[in-house]
Amino acid sequence: MAAPREKQFRYIRRRRIKIRIRKRIFGTPDRPRLTVYRSLQHIYAQIIDDTKGHTLVAASSLERAIREKPGTKTEKAYLVGQLLAQRALAKGIQKVAFDRNGYKYHGRVKALAEGARAGKLDF
Repeated sequence: MAAPREKQFRYIRRRRIKIRIRKRIFGTPDRPRLTVYRSLQHIYAQIIDDTKGHTLVAASSLERAIREKPGTKTEKAYLVGQLLAQRALAKGIQKVAFDRNGYKYHGRVKALAEGARAGKLDF
């Protein structure tokens, strides 16, 4: 188990990385930002228009359609990506800017991105 100080430093490190990423990535109406939040048990994704500050589309592993399916957290992240892409295409969103939110592009974050790409989102 990580010591309390280590956990604090890990959180601060991710915040620094997140700020560095957000300097470059900005969601516009033409190319909104797809952001990911990963908790211990679930994964959440939103497509955001930063000019208005509105969430256009959202999906998470808490939704009944995904929560009830058997599988690992990584497999469910892939399904969240596909569901998000399906909802985005229904709203006419095809291109997005991917914001990994300070997480490494690995594991569940990568699976979500691949699921969104499989659902025909372009980024």
